[in-house]
Amino acid sequence: MPASNHRPALSVAVIGGGIGGLCTALSLHHHCGSALDIDVYEQAPQYKEIGAGVGIGFNASKLLNKIGLAEMVSKIAGRRSGIWITFRKFDDGTDVVTVPSVDEDDVKQLPVHRAEFLDLLVDTLKERNAARLHTNKRCRKLTEEGDQVLIEFEDGTKTKANLVIGCDGIHSAVRAQFTRDNPEYSGRIAYRGLVPISEIEDWWGFETYSVTWLGKNRHFLCFPISQNQTLNIVAFVAEKEENLGDLRESWTAVGKREDVFKAFEGFEEKVQRVIQLMPEQPSKWLINDRKPLDQWVYLGGKVVLLGDAAHAMTPHQGQSSHILVFIVLTSDQGAGAGQAIEDGYILGRALQDYFGASPSSREDGLEPWMALYQSVRLPRAQKVQRTSRDAVEVYQAQADIMKDLPFDQCVPEIHKRVINRMRWVWTDDIDAEYDDARKKLKEGTT
Repeated sequence: MPASNHRPALSVAVIGGGIGGLCTALSLHHHCGSALDIDVYEQAPQYKEIGAGVGIGFNASKLLNKIGLAEMVSKIAGRRSGIWITFRKFDDGTDVVTVPSVDEDDVKQLPVHRAEFLDLLVDTLKERNAARLHTNKRCRKLTEEGDQVLIEFEDGTKTKANLVIGCDGIHSAVRAQFTRDNPEYSGRIAYRGLVPISEIEDWWGFETYSVTWLGKNRHFLCFPISQNQTLNIVAFVAEKEENLGDLRESWTAVGKREDVFKAFEGFEEKVQRVIQLMPEQPSKWLINDRKPLDQWVYLGGKVVLLGDAAHAMTPHQGQSSHILVFIVLTSDQGAGAGQAIEDGYILGRALQDYFGASPSSREDGLEPWMALYQSVRLPRAQKVQRTSRDAVEVYQAQADIMKDLPFDQCVPEIHKRVINRMRWVWTDDIDAEYDDARKKLKEGTT
């Protein structure tokens, strides 16, 4: 970590104190140390997540390991027994495709309880003295002032920073300063709940608690969190927009267990028993995303977007919570948690190299280095965003040739399309991608 005793620290304002924002602050501190002076501004009254599961894939777990977090996170994670997900037929539970994980001895996929994970991040930030944490700070306006950005909050307070990082989720106020677009309904809703694993372990019968039952226009997902004490449940249902009612405006609502039973009528007995264990009023969520955004860097490199603010995505490819909800009360929603962690890691590397560069290489300020961050992250994040949309069409047997076929006839095609679809996400070397892009930047400035 570079020291800053020869120059004033660069002030950084992280807008949004969810998973993406806090992981970014920890990555910046890990890579740059005292060269950065970091503040995190959360719009809610406290750093808190609504309880449910979030799946941190192998790709993101590797990066948490590099910044000294993976071992701590593993202590609160569930265990999937070497399996990512076993996909099962809706009506009889027979195997469609079981996808093994790519876990290693020191790096494993980490399915966790969102609230437990966020608490761990907050505690680690405080222990490392990595950033100052603020609450009740909803960003209202950004204004460029020389080499700084003036940040105005809705409570009337103001501050300035050399770099503003927008990690404030799918409803990003930072993004709204520079582009006018809105979240779009994905065509699916989700019911979710938590069930004690002690209630199911006697009759579960599968080798893992990470199971998804697939059916036409519906799929029912379970995975373990909290050291296998709790089963996280997300039940996805295709729904026409005209049938959303109040959910269209509120994003989240209280559902009815009887509606989950109705939606998953015809699914095998184990699904019915799990639904019976769900709360009588499970939460009900609207699944939205945004169109791809081709620019994440603004005001000459003094403002950048990250996580859902840059590339909100649906939850169907395991780069998020699998509940992938869009929570208004917290800043960084679950969608694309793994991709947000990747964003923060690469941003940390770019800033580390900025401080290590020659004075002549820093003459243009932060802009080339933030452009480097974007050049590495944007293509990969958009590919994950696009293939996540495609995944649900496969899971629910609605993709091209499967759409008009009975489900049984779709099984071979689902197997073919699912068995290896996550491998590139997990195993691509983003450090190598960054090194290649950094080399090109260096060659262009010499």
